[in-house]
Amino acid sequence: MSRALILVLDSFGCGNAPDAASFGDVGADTLGHIAERCAAGQADVMGLRNGPLAMPNLDALGLGAVSRLATGCLPPGFSGRATGAWGTAIEQSLGKDTPSGHWEIAGAPADFAWGYFPDATPAIPEALIADLVREAGLPGVIGNSHASGIAIIEELGDEHVRSGKPIVYTSIDSVLQIAAHEDSFGRERLYEVCRIARRLCDRLHIGRIIARPFVGTSPDTYKRTQYRKDFSLPPPYGSIFDRAAEAGRAIVSIGKIGDIFGHRNTGAEMKGRDDMEHFSMTVAALKTLPDGGFLFANYVDLDTDFGHRRNVAGYAAGLERFDARIPELLAALVPGDLCVLTADHGNDPTWTGTDHTREQVPVLAFGPDIVARALGARPTFADIGASIAHHLGLAPTTSGTAWQLDQ
Repeated sequence: MSRALILVLDSFGCGNAPDAASFGDVGADTLGHIAERCAAGQADVMGLRNGPLAMPNLDALGLGAVSRLATGCLPPGFSGRATGAWGTAIEQSLGKDTPSGHWEIAGAPADFAWGYFPDATPAIPEALIADLVREAGLPGVIGNSHASGIAIIEELGDEHVRSGKPIVYTSIDSVLQIAAHEDSFGRERLYEVCRIARRLCDRLHIGRIIARPFVGTSPDTYKRTQYRKDFSLPPPYGSIFDRAAEAGRAIVSIGKIGDIFGHRNTGAEMKGRDDMEHFSMTVAALKTLPDGGFLFANYVDLDTDFGHRRNVAGYAAGLERFDARIPELLAALVPGDLCVLTADHGNDPTWTGTDHTREQVPVLAFGPDIVARALGARPTFADIGASIAHHLGLAPTTSGTAWQLDQ
């Protein structure tokens, strides 16, 4: 038996997907465009980073080769060589958001069409808002539009604190977000409002209700905290989590994985302040994860802090911080282990707007016994979950085709 890990660098796409035209994303390339801006000196920030994008550890595992496969071009500063197994994957689910990407990665894609709110004001149906206000005992809500989370909190934060009305907003994704001040409104009360919203939105197939607590005393100081909480639709049955639980295996979920999968069969859940703490948790968990165990981690900062805010330098610095810690992970792997690093969608910080981008994602598979080989362009994210199940000797996931890595 052996252990297996899936690590999701949230939003780290590597070139537009074949169906990107349907999403308005032809030409999007999160990795390639960041590398180009860095090489051109357009992502230099004193005290943060400068020069070409430096990701030597993931490049050595095959990240440059992945980008060349996806786009036909090698990003500036990458070698194109690989010591691990490498390829790309294409999402089949009709979305470019967190739940659809993660569920498909786990081998159980969404089997329904996601619901969305129109790009109009108001965006959320009045009947739904009325039910939410009544059942949650609210004085009303404000916002009710498509918006960037930071911008709408800066715009409406004062009114929210004064009135006690939470800020409700959405985006192009299948999501309803509710922001409230941790002190004047209360974090636990915000969570309860979101639980009610989750139930009310089930019939609309809205993927996530996201609680966005914030602190501060003015628009200049309002800041979202680490206590974000996602309330997702229950995932389809048959994922790698379900298969591992049925076999009695040890399971560890790090970051927002538990929220994404509705806390079903997600084992020991660990959540910290940021990606670096989550990386430390990943390495620490490997020290005690038993033979046959499974770990699934999400690193969300690249998406929330830099992708949506179209901050190229911040995204580049985040990638470099993550890459610098890869040797710690490699040192923690033991013979028989399989680690797959991938992403759930793109979020090209050079792109227009503030939404995710429909992209292919990297697939880097490595471990002490994994030999260098090309995995090709996988036709579905679900091949990842299927391959993990095969590696762990579990029943097959409901979707995906496993590849052989250990010989």
